Amino acid sequence: MADDVIVAQPDLGIVFALAMEAGCFVDTLSQVRVIRGDGFVVRQGRHGSREIVLVESGPGRRRAAKAAHALIDAYRPQLIVSAGFAGGLNRRAKRQDLVVATSLVNAEGGKVTLDPDALAPWLNEVQNLHRGRLLTCDRVVRLREEKQQLGCQHDALAVDMESFAVAEICRERAVDFLAIRAISDAVDDELPPDIGKLLAQKSFAGQLGAALGSVFRRPAAVKDLFNLHQNALASSDRLAKFLGKPIGRTK
Repeated sequence: MADDVIVAQPDLGIVFALAMEAGCFVDTLSQVRVIRGDGFVVRQGRHGSREIVLVESGPGRRRAAKAAHALIDAYRPQLIVSAGFAGGLNRRAKRQDLVVATSLVNAEGGKVTLDPDALAPWLNEVQNLHRGRLLTCDRVVRLREEKQQLGCQHDALAVDMESFAVAEICRERAVDFLAIRAISDAVDDELPPDIGKLLAQKSFAGQLGAALGSVFRRPAAVKDLFNLHQNALASSDRLAKFLGKPIGRTK
């Protein structure tokens, strides 16, 4: 991320793991500039009068932390948002609902407390939005029984793979932080066994190859992949509408 490609100082940085999470919000940006390298994709553009930079880090805590560091070093935004999909761990959090984290926990016992209302005082106006605890795990949690168990164990509404890592970097670097997640699969939904291989692919070609391989090995995967795609589109659209609102501390 070279300094000479920065056209304006962005005040908002967003860390997504995957292109499918970012897609609908990217479509709302104008004057988009794309930088690829160091394992992730950076897009900078304008949303109305606001300059925004977002990073697609790839899945997992290590990649998300690396992307957050790079984002702060190169662009120094006032606020960073960890955005994307999450699995529901509580029946209150239904598919396409939004979860805004009031606290983040991980499997090692770490905890970060957040105050989302200070950054988005309009949260009460958003339908089907829940405030609560978000759990970060190192892997996809796909089975119904495990989701229910983790939800009770950690008193968490949802689980993702990146938010805790990004929050830690923001705390270290004294940058405001918000975590917003759209529920792509509810607590009673079971994800297909091929999901891990799909998420591990960095390129569209790799994802396509993994998807075709899944269909070849398991013809029933066609229906599973279609449902995943539809849920992903709806979840990405909900995130885009949320991120299009004014977020950050009033000056």
